Amino acid sequence: MSDRKSELAERAAKAKEDLAEAARRAGRAVEEVTLVAVSKLHPGSDIRALAQSGQMDFGENYVQEAAGKQEELADLDVNWHFIGGLQSNKAKFVSGKYALVHSVDSRKLAQALHKKASGLGVVQDILLQVNIAGEVQKSGITIENLSSLADEVMQMDGVRLVGLMTMPPFFDDPERARPVFSRLRQLKDTLEKQIGAKLPHLSMGMTGDFIPAVEEGATLVRIGTRIFGARPPRV
Repeated sequence: MSDRKSELAERAAKAKEDLAEAARRAGRAVEEVTLVAVSKLHPGSDIRALAQSGQMDFGENYVQEAAGKQEELADLDVNWHFIGGLQSNKAKFVSGKYALVHSVDSRKLAQALHKKASGLGVVQDILLQVNIAGEVQKSGITIENLSSLADEVMQMDGVRLVGLMTMPPFFDDPERARPVFSRLRQLKDTLEKQIGAKLPHLSMGMTGDFIPAVEEGATLVRIGTRIFGARPPRV
């Protein structure tokens, strides 16, 4: 095994150990939480090496970069997650090519994903991204508009709403993010009653704060630098 492959496998294994311990502390089954390895800006060779060690879920942020990796790694049986901001005019390059799109934050984007998926004869699973802290520099629907967007999405046959996603403000102390994660869980519970359907997923928690996210109910944690190391600059 190459040094890089060993390094990636060890880093992922340690992250999963910490994730599992957090789940146990919260009285949850470890199997309820999936680690999404955020591979943006890292080479396809890293994804291949990590996949060979058993990692199945990978998160990408940029449409063009991700398309190249999907083509390069077409022989791998992995689950691709689109986790970055997505413009509706690029939805046609995403819908039907990802196990899950985490970052739907408008009717226009949901409609574009629905239209493309319907044309392909598939259903695209999506999460609604909620900007709980109201940060102007971050994407996401406001809490006030979540209910109406969910109702609209439920009328679209080409997409299937399966949960919510959020990105809290950056805190030096990960515990300060806990109220954001708790609030997203509460919103999910309320929304399930409103739409009359289960929403199995909460995508929340990254390298610096995934422990409290898991303890608050995350089913998907997005971990990048903890596994791959520092990201190279985007060119």
